[in-house]
Amino acid sequence: MPVPVPWRRSFGNRRVVMAFLCCVAMLVLLPLTRTPPWRMVEAQAFDILSTLRMPALPDDAPIIVAIDESSLAEIGLQWPWPRELHARLIESLRAAGARAIGMDIIFADPTRPQADAALAAVMGPEIVLAADETFVETPQSSQLIRVEPLAALTDAGAVPGIASISLDGDGTLRRMPAYPDSFARRLRGIASGEAGEAASGLVQVYGPARTYQTVSYYQALDPPEFLPPDTFRDRIVIVGLSLQNAPTIAAGGADAYATSHTWSTGRLVAGAEIQATLYDNLRPGVLIQPAPEPIRLLGVVVAIALAAFAVWRGSGRKTLVIGLGALALLVTGSFLLLHGARFYMPPVAPALAFILVASAQSAWDYAAESRQRREIVRAFSQYLSPILVDRLASDPTQLKLGGERRTLSVLFADVRGFTTLAERMKDDPERLTNIVNRLLDPLSRIVLEEGGTIDKYIGDCIMAFWNAPLDEPDHAAKAVAAGLRMEGVLVALNEELAAEAQPGDDVIRLGIGVGINTGDCIVGNMGSRLRFDYSALGDAVNLAARLESKTRDYGVPVIVGPETAGLVAGRFALTELDRIAVKGRSEATPIYAVGALSPDGAAG
Repeated sequence: MPVPVPWRRSFGNRRVVMAFLCCVAMLVLLPLTRTPPWRMVEAQAFDILSTLRMPALPDDAPIIVAIDESSLAEIGLQWPWPRELHARLIESLRAAGARAIGMDIIFADPTRPQADAALAAVMGPEIVLAADETFVETPQSSQLIRVEPLAALTDAGAVPGIASISLDGDGTLRRMPAYPDSFARRLRGIASGEAGEAASGLVQVYGPARTYQTVSYYQALDPPEFLPPDTFRDRIVIVGLSLQNAPTIAAGGADAYATSHTWSTGRLVAGAEIQATLYDNLRPGVLIQPAPEPIRLLGVVVAIALAAFAVWRGSGRKTLVIGLGALALLVTGSFLLLHGARFYMPPVAPALAFILVASAQSAWDYAAESRQRREIVRAFSQYLSPILVDRLASDPTQLKLGGERRTLSVLFADVRGFTTLAERMKDDPERLTNIVNRLLDPLSRIVLEEGGTIDKYIGDCIMAFWNAPLDEPDHAAKAVAAGLRMEGVLVALNEELAAEAQPGDDVIRLGIGVGINTGDCIVGNMGSRLRFDYSALGDAVNLAARLESKTRDYGVPVIVGPETAGLVAGRFALTELDRIAVKGRSEATPIYAVGALSPDGAAG
């Protein structure tokens, strides 16, 4: 019986396959991680991680004065409002103790001279006016267009600041604008005497729309009437449009943008609140630095190494647990770096690298295991019962190859007088073959039903053994039960043959002898490099064959050796027949006839 050996894979071959999979993962991921869609995936991962835990607003965070629907209704003027009104607001805020005022409104074009003069009259060094910078690219040219406030306003002491922001490809604000004279930096410089860090980085949001304290424009025009005392005392104030409390992405909104928090709410944030967020990100230790390319590459390499470790010796349920743990570690590590060190290491590429290597190796292992299972089933299905084949296929480690010492119960069953029968039927070989098959088929079925392994057929003889390749603690009793059942099958077959006999034909009556012995054997692959069988060898096998031949001499159907008799005593009726000389033993060996016990314990 040829036995498959796929479970003894070369570890060297496995290392080659794993190295190949690791290289493929690198070759796939390196160009992929440089594509714009991939960068968007990493950016969206940043949105999630940076908003799972957000810092609290600083106590001195800017206050937003919102040009909102309530103000439009209360003031009753069409937008844009006259500049005298803005001048009035600045005077009111200055009187209320505001430290610095940022007007997120572009006053680029002149209006009525009186209005422009009124606004210029209230300008001062604590006022920041919005400017704009736009890069326009056409097939013919590229232009950088900068829109500044009226010269009269800046000449009067106001400071211009670029209020333009940098949006990612999906229209979301994540990065600090690189302008050295940005609106937020100008405000920061006025408020604290220093402009804050000039380095670029990723913006940490503090929450959804209206996270910052917000008052309506009409309320700020008369704080004593509408607001608590000292609302603006020593605070930074940013004035800007906020026409909807929280405009949606679908509906849009004037001067409203998506931020990292928009993924969870779907709401846009007003431009004035965006400027407040940028202002607070200029504080030390708030801005987040993205990992440089070499660090990202190192993260992918580490993830691939983790995946290789997870499937180094094999894959299965344990691999799944390790894999889930590794993925959780990658995500948790990215989260802790972001919030603890203000450093963003995207976990997406390392996670995908881990999944690629681990799943590819697991798929390869699964295919190999499936192929192994099919080969085991094919090799053993004719020699073992279906239940044992399933057990062996599910756990091939129970089959040890190359030969091992095991205690087996070996059975030989031979048809008595077969030579004489063959001589009588030499002119009818088809019928002879049919009779032999009709006998060996039920005998084989009995062996399999009793959990035995069919070793081989030797003409009209069948050899089987128990306790290999799978452990069978009750091997001796099962072998004896199989031998006794074989005698009953023979009785039924003789009745069938007698019924089939034609008048004048000799009635064929078959006899059987069964020898069973238990002892240590060598079991495993036996044969040559060209062909080998799974078989058993040893003195215990030789004695079982000799016991079968003794059944003719003593006229009993089943004879067992002393080791078998000792193991089944009390479960079967045993009668000592004789003591015979056995090669390698100085004393004679007892042999026993065996029969069934009746329910009351008497011999049957």
